[in-house]
Amino acid sequence: MARVYLSLGSNVEPQRYLRAAVDELRQRFGALAVSPAYRSKAVGFEGAEFVNLAVGLDTDLSPTALNEWLHALEDRHGRRRDVPRYADRTLDLDIVFYDDLIIDGPGHLQIPRNELQFAFVLRPVADIAPDFRHPLSGESMAELWRKFPAESEPMSVDTSMDLSAG
Repeated sequence: MARVYLSLGSNVEPQRYLRAAVDELRQRFGALAVSPAYRSKAVGFEGAEFVNLAVGLDTDLSPTALNEWLHALEDRHGRRRDVPRYADRTLDLDIVFYDDLIIDGPGHLQIPRNELQFAFVLRPVADIAPDFRHPLSGESMAELWRKFPAESEPMSVDTSMDLSAG
């Protein structure tokens, strides 16, 4: 079994779609570590605020198979792939870490995700995996978050989105 950390985001009915995604992840993978949800501005385009969170889970799926499963989950919940990459979305699910693997593969499969440079990915992962070490830098998620210029990317906890129980 591999330990995996995912980034989940939505800026179209996030309560509905993030809850549905976490429910399906629990059904497929069992117990999850779920971070608080954070609201932040869209990155790369003008759009509604995003709600982002991170999930930790154990899986027997390969990285490619997990990525395909996540894409199918996005598609089941209305993810459109006929629009620009940076656009409003019902769900955006990405593998941030898969154990300590380093992969650059098909289907935008990039592990670790470059989006760790953004607060909306780094902070939630640091919340649920503070001791996990980045396979390239060797730094823990807590160390990376401590060094992050948080004032440059304001976020707020979305208290209406507690998905930790389940």
